[in-house]
Amino acid sequence: MTDTASRDTRPTLVLTGASRGIGHATVKRFSAEGWRVITCSRQAFSDKCPWPMGPEDHIQVDLADPDSLAVAVEEIRERLKSNGSRLNALVNNAGISPKGPDGERLSSLNTSQEEWHTVFQVNFFAPILLARGLFDELKRAKGSVVNVTSIAGVKVHPFAGTAYASSKAALASLTREMASDFGPHGIRVNAIAPGEIDTSILSPGTEDLIADIPLRRLGLPEEVADTIFYLCSTRSSYVTGAEIHINGGQHT
Repeated sequence: MTDTASRDTRPTLVLTGASRGIGHATVKRFSAEGWRVITCSRQAFSDKCPWPMGPEDHIQVDLADPDSLAVAVEEIRERLKSNGSRLNALVNNAGISPKGPDGERLSSLNTSQEEWHTVFQVNFFAPILLARGLFDELKRAKGSVVNVTSIAGVKVHPFAGTAYASSKAALASLTREMASDFGPHGIRVNAIAPGEIDTSILSPGTEDLIADIPLRRLGLPEEVADTIFYLCSTRSSYVTGAEIHINGGQHT
């Protein structure tokens, strides 16, 4: 039993793919609002990361490995239990999109079966396995789940591979199913679909797409993080099963 004096009353977020780009901006956004953030990624915690309690609240996990994922779920549950934290939000941000030997996009003709399995394990199966594994904790807090999909899930993208695009389209459908299944338990489930976002991992040639974006610029990671925060806050208390497109109007 957790002592009342040691109970952590901050709202808590579990975030995958926290080490860069949108994930990094999301950690900073929630931390600035006073949330406890438990980060999950393949990399060990870096001392270059600025948020408080980072090393203590980081879990190194390989989402491509179901066994590693199962261990991480138990570790998260134990950390929440140890100081009475409530799990207010789960953000499934991690995603992979393998490239060819020369960095080229992999199509449906040359993506290996092994790569299909790995991409779907990380991009599709990990989100539902995390949400199911942390279901009781989310239910107690009447929490929120946000799945990060992609513009590639609704249109053929010049850089995103076929397996990535297919997994993100499937994740959008899964989001609607989860909203239906989790809703009666007080858990909201939504998705965001970013378009061209200005991060350190942009593919060469992304700047050529700006002419096709009505707002004529790339999106900022902070703008995506703001939308994620909205979906995890009480301001969106009647929003579930939605997929919000953050793409500057780039729909064709």
